[in-house]
This record gives sequence, structure tokens and C-alpha cells, in this order.
Amino acid sequence: MKSILRSKIAEGKSGLVFYSLTPPKITTEAERIEAISGNQIQRLKNLDVDGLILYDIQDESLRTEKERTFSFIPTLAPEHYSKQYLAQLDIPKIIYKSIANQSREQFAGWLQQNQDIECAVFVGASSHQQVAATNFSLTDAYQLKKESGYPFMLGGVTIPERHSKKGDEHLRMFSKMNNGCSFFVSQCVYNLNDTKNLLSDYYYSAAEAGNSLAPIIFTLAPCGSLKTLQFMEWLGIEVPKWLYNDLKHSKDILESSISTATKIAAEILNYAQAKNIPVGFNIESISIKKEEINAAQELLNNVLSLLRPKKQPASTDAAVIAAQSPLTASFQ
Repeated sequence: MKSILRSKIAEGKSGLVFYSLTPPKITTEAERIEAISGNQIQRLKNLDVDGLILYDIQDESLRTEKERTFSFIPTLAPEHYSKQYLAQLDIPKIIYKSIANQSREQFAGWLQQNQDIECAVFVGASSHQQVAATNFSLTDAYQLKKESGYPFMLGGVTIPERHSKKGDEHLRMFSKMNNGCSFFVSQCVYNLNDTKNLLSDYYYSAAEAGNSLAPIIFTLAPCGSLKTLQFMEWLGIEVPKWLYNDLKHSKDILESSISTATKIAAEILNYAQAKNIPVGFNIESISIKKEEINAAQELLNNVLSLLRPKKQPASTDAAVIAAQSPLTASFQ
């Protein structure tokens, strides 16, 4: 089971599907953690997914002057939660590891203690102040991993919104590939234009240089309330004004967001398939509310129907859905 995911990534397969979780807060009582993890195992064990992402949440208050919509409370370390509470779940785990507030010595210790994990995604500090305080950067983390020789597969983060501002996100990706990254997971996507711009530059730059393309896993999430929508913006997720207004004034914001995210997935898939760009999707719930978690499950099922369609009428394939989508007309 463990080698299948790594083989698909190494071969540049398209159509990978991940589901992601944030471990419980460190303030959660032990019995409650057992109950939460037990419920998650029951809910996830039969999902048709290639991997489970476990996030490492960091305090990003230094990244922006805006007030955080939800207060920050540290969570259990994802590697600990994986090994201690989700060991029964026979799904490959992708462990996120933030290098924020990590010294070189601390990170080297983390690598040594977790060399047996299957896949990891290193996440850079959210501000220059954090890097200056520790004198340890994401590039340093990549170098330590390389020097360690530990065999786990490495992934990187990509942010389409950053590409719209700086125009060099595809170059960051190639740099990360040179530093050992074999796949990428995006920040949650709601701006299709930024996403397609990144895919375009990624594709044509690779074609000109003769470089191979690593799979990009685009994250999608439902939004069930105005407060969640505001938190998404605080996180740096770019929601176009027209879409923000549509969601805000929708009679059912949760259902509207599921429909929107499904259409975004179809359009990304349609664009990528035409250029043989390996893409997949990661489904998350930004909120811990039950209805938004259930909505994430519905969104997952929609995405699986796009990627792994059974015998269905031709009108339901990704290309046709994208062509019918109002998003398509808006961005072409």
C-alpha cells in the first residue's frame, strides 16, 4: 500500500486524490482525542483516496496586520497524531512540517525521529522575522533532508495567488524540485484565473527547458458561513470579488461553495488534460463544524466522479462540465 502512492508520484501520474485533516488542539482532553480519531478512522477507512494529509498549523499573525477571524490554538504534532492515533488507518500519510521557529539543531532532531514517515511537505515560515530569529530557512530544511539521506518522499507547497503578485511561482516550484520535491500541494484554490496562469507558466517554462512536470495537487474546500469565508481571506486565499459577493448573498452558501469548487476542479482538470499536466486534488474542511465536514465529503465525491467516472452519460465528463460552467466564460 505504501509504495503505491510514491510510485504514482514518481511516475508523474495525474488524478491523485488526497483528503486532509488538522489534528486536534493540544488543549483537547485525551479521551476526546481518542473519540475524534476513532470517528475519523471510521469515516475515512473506506474513502477512495490516495493519501491523507495531516497539517502542521502555525501562528501566522506576523504575516498580516489583519485580525485573525478565529483565535490560534496550537494543535498536536501531525506526525505524533498519525503514529499514536491513526495507525489503524491504512491510508498513506503525508505529514506537513512547518520550519517556523525551528533551529537547525531542532529540525535535524525532527528528521532523525521521523525518518520512517512515507511523505512529508515542508512549510516555510510565514514571515521574514521568523527566519531571522532562527537563522533557518526552508532552503536550509531541504538541504538537511538531502544530507540526511532519509528515504521519505518530499513535497512542496505552491500558492497560485503568489504567482499573480510576483509572477515567479513556477520558478519557485522548479527550484523546490531541484531541492528534492517530487510533488506539490496548493493552498486552497478559489481564484481560477490565478491557478490557470500558474499552470500555463509552469507548463511552457518546462517545455522550453526540457524539464519534467511534478504532479500538482490543488486544494479545494467548502465554505459554510461568512465567518469561514472571512477566515479564508485572512489565510491569504484569494476569492474574487464577484464570487465573494455571490457566496455572501447566497441562500445556501455551503451548497453554492460545493458547486463552485466542483466547477473549479472540472476547469482545472480540463485545462491540465489538454497539456498533459499531472494534476490532482486535495479536499479539506477549513471549519470543524459538522456540516462543513460533511460538505467536504460531498465535494470529495464530486471530484472523484470527475477523475474516476463510471459509466455515465457523456454530458457529465469534466470537459463538458467545464464548458457549461459560468466560471469558464468568466475566465476565458
